Amino acid sequence: MRILAALTAILALCATPPVQAQTTDSPLEMLDSGMQIYGWEGVGRVDFGQTGFCTGALISDTHVLTAAHCLYDRQTGDRFRDQDITFRAGYRNGRAVAEGRVLRTAIHPGYDRAGGVSAQNIAHDLALLELTHPMRGFGVAAFGVHSQPRAGERIGVVSYGRGRSEAPALQEACDVLGEERDGILVMSCSVDFGSSGAPVFTITDGQARIVSVVSAKGDATLGGRDVEVSFGVTLGARLDQLRAALAEGDRRFIRAPDANMTAPREMSSGGGARFLRP
Repeated sequence: MRILAALTAILALCATPPVQAQTTDSPLEMLDSGMQIYGWEGVGRVDFGQTGFCTGALISDTHVLTAAHCLYDRQTGDRFRDQDITFRAGYRNGRAVAEGRVLRTAIHPGYDRAGGVSAQNIAHDLALLELTHPMRGFGVAAFGVHSQPRAGERIGVVSYGRGRSEAPALQEACDVLGEERDGILVMSCSVDFGSSGAPVFTITDGQARIVSVVSAKGDATLGGRDVEVSFGVTLGARLDQLRAALAEGDRRFIRAPDANMTAPREMSSGGGARFLRP
């Protein structure tokens, strides 16, 4: 299974003061029947050969949004070949609503595989996959996107994960607890190993739109107690860069440096955030 980066931090990472969740977060709801998954078929499992998976979401007929770190083998540090990646839309109990092989991939140029789990990498942990064939006509609708959550909006996440690799789970309501100046969101949403790349949604006028992608999970100190949190990044110009890379007429696309993983490192001394590799 692809490992969702383990991250330990305190909310001093945030440039804006942390806030308490507005209301109690909703529990995870398994989407393991046709009725339950209806409307969420655009979320799928991104499989990497026989080695593991992440979560991804369709944002056009041919484009899947996920996390950049998913595209690297955790053991070797090598980037997966595009032809070994498959997007399984609405995958549950061994079957997908539609499946698509990957033609090309673009990783944000600000993401550095050698940099490990750092604020810099979380802020650019985005990848865009281009499928070989469009998914229109298969009953899979692409999701719209927003740059970031609006003030006061609650968020939700649909993800696969440890112990639920055969069907996604919906957490309909969780909160943004803080935002760092580089667009890193600290969220109360429940994620686990395999949830990397999962879409973070807001629902406006009955329509779900993606406002972030899950990058990492960790611990934070809120009100004097330790709580589990998740980390993502706002989209906006970052997503525009990925779209532009795949639109290049000469079929070039962005590649991040291939490198072996380095040792854990402390981002600051005596306080702030400490980031650890799994």
